[in-house]
Amino acid sequence: MAPARMSKIEEATRVVLAFNEAFNRHDVPGMMELMSEDCLFENTAPAPDGTVYRGKETVTQFWQEFFRKSPQAHIEIEEIFGMGFHCVMRWRYEWVDASGEKGHVRGVDIFKLRDGLICEKLSYVKG
Repeated sequence: MAPARMSKIEEATRVVLAFNEAFNRHDVPGMMELMSEDCLFENTAPAPDGTVYRGKETVTQFWQEFFRKSPQAHIEIEEIFGMGFHCVMRWRYEWVDASGEKGHVRGVDIFKLRDGLICEKLSYVKG
C-alpha cells in the first residue's frame, strides 16, 4: 500500500490519540479543536442509554463540568485501532472520588471522523 494511502487510513487513530492526550491533560480547548462544529458525544450515563450531547458548544460545556467534578480523571488506553474514518478505543477510566477513594471502569469508545475531525464519539462501559 502506498505511504500516502496508509497515512490516510491511520489518520483516525492519530486524531483519537491526540484527543486522549488532551483529555488526560484536562485540556478542553485542545480536545475541542479536534472535534467538528456539529459533533455528537454520547455519554455512558445514565444507564442504560446514556445522554447525547450535540454541537461543539454543548460538548465543550459537558467536558468543562466533567473535569470540574472529576479533577483526577485519567484514561489509560488498553487497545486502539482504526480504519479510514473510524476508530475504536478500549480504555480504563480512573478517578479519585471526594473521599479520596480510587475507582475505575473499563469501556470502549467508537469514533467517527469527517474532514480530519471527530464528528461522533459514542462511549460504552462494562456493567
